[in-house]
Amino acid sequence: MARIRCENLTKRYGSVTAVDGLDLEIRDTEFMVLLGPSGCGKTTTLNIIAGLEELTEGDIYFDDQLVNFVPPHRRNVAMVFQTYALYPQKTVAENMAFGLRLKKTPKEEIERAVAQAAEQLEIGHLLDRRPHQLSGGQRQRVALGRAIVRRPSVFLMDEPLSNLDAALRVSTRTLIKKLHQAMGTTFVYVTHDQAEAMTLADRIAVMKDGVIQQVGTSGDIYDRPRNLFVASFLGSPQMNFVEGELRRDSEGHTFVGDGLVLPLRGVDAAKLEGQAGRPTMLGLRPEDVDPRQLGSGREVLRFNVSLVSPLGSEQHINAVVGGSEMVFRVDKEVEVAAGQEITLGIDPRRVHLFDKETSLSLDAG
Repeated sequence: MARIRCENLTKRYGSVTAVDGLDLEIRDTEFMVLLGPSGCGKTTTLNIIAGLEELTEGDIYFDDQLVNFVPPHRRNVAMVFQTYALYPQKTVAENMAFGLRLKKTPKEEIERAVAQAAEQLEIGHLLDRRPHQLSGGQRQRVALGRAIVRRPSVFLMDEPLSNLDAALRVSTRTLIKKLHQAMGTTFVYVTHDQAEAMTLADRIAVMKDGVIQQVGTSGDIYDRPRNLFVASFLGSPQMNFVEGELRRDSEGHTFVGDGLVLPLRGVDAAKLEGQAGRPTMLGLRPEDVDPRQLGSGREVLRFNVSLVSPLGSEQHINAVVGGSEMVFRVDKEVEVAAGQEITLGIDPRRVHLFDKETSLSLDAG
């Protein structure tokens, strides 16, 4: 097993900086997910950890050992890629055993490791088949098996589920999580899919433009986003935003925006001290409304409904607020139609406030 420490990791390609001064510690046996949009530097970071990319600046340590100049095959890492990278002429068993054969592992040990991995992945009945005879999900399990048999200190996964359909993604996600729990090995997983990140990770590192924006558990990042980018990137539908400013009177702070006036009773006034009059963005998660208006401390607001989208167990409501639209998520039992007015209860303690100029959160401290 391994603890990974990245200090000031920087990777440049000519004038383009792919990773910019990244500092990150991945704990021993932790499941760390690097999450961000395409081009944010997450795959480059993974390749640096694997030794496939040379650093421009910075240091990387495995268990306090500097590995900047240690070649990939000596880092005891295993990678699973978006493409399965299987040898088409070899059987499933031969593909899974290939790395062990290169290390001249005894035949009996290879057979035992392959059989054990195949049982974990539920592909024991496929060992004599070749890749062209397998489905996409089965090929991905073979790729996982090829990594498992090596018993590496670190598993590195680069968007391994992106080629699978929705149902297979969910089942394979569950399989990967169970593998991590069973093996007790450090996992580093790259994805742009927030659902994968939030269901798999012990901690998530959200990246943008080669820079880590926030590191924390799924709950930390979802409930207490550090800036506007993190707030908007996690959540489906994404967080609603309204531009405005904070005003203060004898009763406390009030957010005043385009078509929205929301008293912030119950919000810690100390966090908002000195912000009155500054340009502010208010963020509201689609689920943080109550059409029944229940609960103490709620503010009741009215919205004009422009669109209703039923989704089986719930429905999404597009509502006009000033000159923009917001999306709310409510139970399927709520009776509402386009063109109607809906009254919603909003708990001011559930809204998020950001300084418009710096994009940093005000209420998260």
